[in-house]
Amino acid sequence: MIGPMSGIHQITPFIMTHDLDGALRFYCDILGFSCGFQHENYAFVRCSGGALRLLEVAPDCEIGAQMVYLDCEDVNDVYASMRNRLNSLGKARVRAPFDQPYHQREFHVRDPDNCLLMFGTGTQQTD
Repeated sequence: MIGPMSGIHQITPFIMTHDLDGALRFYCDILGFSCGFQHENYAFVRCSGGALRLLEVAPDCEIGAQMVYLDCEDVNDVYASMRNRLNSLGKARVRAPFDQPYHQREFHVRDPDNCLLMFGTGTQQTD
């Protein structure tokens, strides 16, 4: 693609949190991200193919619905690698891999501030 958007090489969504330390424990210890930078109310966390920016907001600041889709090479392998750590979150926050009608296999995890993280892999279309 040639044009004004051609210089973009990565998209890193912001995820709002009321507890930055708790969010960092979740993203790093449970999901396996690494913290690249942290300062005051902000942290930058990375995984193999992307990154997220965590921003701590005031306790009285309402955090609306948040969702992030993480495209995976093999969602079953990713889930298997996290399964023991995900079990510590309880069934209300984790949905095991399942097939979607839009040709994706996914599993879902909710972070401590209720952000929905959707991990997915495209499935072969059989028409």
